[in-house]
Amino acid sequence: MTDEFDAVLTAVGPRLRELRRRSGTTLAALSETTGIPISTLSRLESGQRKPGLELLLPLAKAYRVPLDDLVAAPATGDPRVYPRPFKRGEMTVVPLTRKPGGLQAFKQILPAGRAGGEPEPRSHEGYHWLYVLNGRLRVLLGDQDLVLAAGEVAEFDTHLPHWFGNADEHPVEFLSILGPQGERFHIRARYRPER
Repeated sequence: MTDEFDAVLTAVGPRLRELRRRSGTTLAALSETTGIPISTLSRLESGQRKPGLELLLPLAKAYRVPLDDLVAAPATGDPRVYPRPFKRGEMTVVPLTRKPGGLQAFKQILPAGRAGGEPEPRSHEGYHWLYVLNGRLRVLLGDQDLVLAAGEVAEFDTHLPHWFGNADEHPVEFLSILGPQGERFHIRARYRPER
């Protein structure tokens, strides 16, 4: 087990160097982004310093890759995600991804009734895409008051104040994908209803 552990740690330095080179980032720029001194980054890349979580976590965030990719963690053999739903007010939120720093996907469920409460639009960093699975979703987006039905999609910059709730007395289910600011969703195909 120790040999396997040492081999994984030894491979981290070259992997970090390759990630930095592929991204076209200098040690100075990476140091500024992560707060890690240039000398420490250089020693990590050359293998003279063993990587710890306090160094790998900011690097994974800077490169927008899962921590597992930095250390080439062995596959666990089971690709299934076991989501743990949680409540946000009346809404049930089911996380569908476990990728820190990148795109995050959630299934969100508003129960029957006027769930969502009084509209309190909020804004934050990032970009949001949503897809209505069932029901009708009321979306306040800046000055717009929209109702999205099953099969409809919306995308917007989350700096724009927004709020979600039921459009009527029925439950509504929708998928949300949240991404870092500037990251946009690319659609390759478009649904066109029959006429």
